[in-house]
Amino acid sequence: MCNNECDASTPELAHPPELMFDFEGRHPSTFWQSATWKEYPKPLQVNITLSWSKTIELTDNIVITFESGRPDQMILEKSLDYGRTWQPYQYYATDCLDAFHMDPKSVKDLSQHTVLEIICTEEYSTGYSTNSKIIHFEIKDRFAFFAGPRLRNMASLYGQLDTTKKLRDFFTVTDLRIRLLRPAVGEIFVDELHLARYFYAISDIKVRGRCKCNLHATVCVYDNSKLTCECEHNTTGPDCGKCKKNYQGRPWSPGSYLPIPKGTANTSNVCDNELLHCQNGGTCHNNVRCLCPAAYTGILCEKLRCEEAGSCGPDSGQGPPAHSKPALPLLLLLLLLSALLGAANPLVF
Repeated sequence: MCNNECDASTPELAHPPELMFDFEGRHPSTFWQSATWKEYPKPLQVNITLSWSKTIELTDNIVITFESGRPDQMILEKSLDYGRTWQPYQYYATDCLDAFHMDPKSVKDLSQHTVLEIICTEEYSTGYSTNSKIIHFEIKDRFAFFAGPRLRNMASLYGQLDTTKKLRDFFTVTDLRIRLLRPAVGEIFVDELHLARYFYAISDIKVRGRCKCNLHATVCVYDNSKLTCECEHNTTGPDCGKCKKNYQGRPWSPGSYLPIPKGTANTSNVCDNELLHCQNGGTCHNNVRCLCPAAYTGILCEKLRCEEAGSCGPDSGQGPPAHSKPALPLLLLLLLLSALLGAANPLVF
């Protein structure tokens, strides 16, 4: 493939988007390429959107490998609502102040208290002639503020993720968007006699993460070409974010990362045959559900089914007979039995 030619109608010169995600290491290398900057001074801008139709928790750095020079201006954006709204993740520029009116920073300038700050970095936006081709969004460096420089204290990180929703959301996405705003120029002025040398080309994009299932699933599978959590713990929904019908003995809550490495589901017993009894002849099933007789319903089988339907009556055949009397309390029975035994066998002094 020719590095500085791109013609989608010619297979030998086509550089389609799927080449950003194919196997790396081929020779010659494969890459996506944009149109060249032939309409200068009109901006050459391209959006690349990655969508999973699923909430993803990022676990490692986002890495973008450019076949051309790294762009002079670029924004990495994220969405948490399937692309309806977007927010910046990080700005990249050769001159942050000029491009985005922001002072340049690197992740090393952040701390635990400022880890959620959106920064502009000049670290990855050197000119066209550079040998380095890679841009990072540094997930692991942000983890290190809580887990230590070698990520050995993961319990500290997971403790923060458990208790700080804003921190969890920061590492969570449904979509990512790469906004390429200005190609690598390599000098102060654009050479208008050689505009074909200015373009974007990406050979690889790596995004590492896991399906967000609120720690209520151990498996995420493709179902009809869509990522889906195989929910456990009587939860349901795209992210296992609610209780199944009839499994609401307590409000839904996400699982916990602690204790590591397996975490805990934060489940509780609906019944246990000791303190939480199933009523009206119901039986406790796996401590999570009462199996009720046909006439009863409810979490603990505490309600007549006909009452829910509004059909209870003397001829409904449900509930205790109208003439039945409640049984004597157990204590009264024991006292009566003790009195009878004492009368039949008088004590001798």
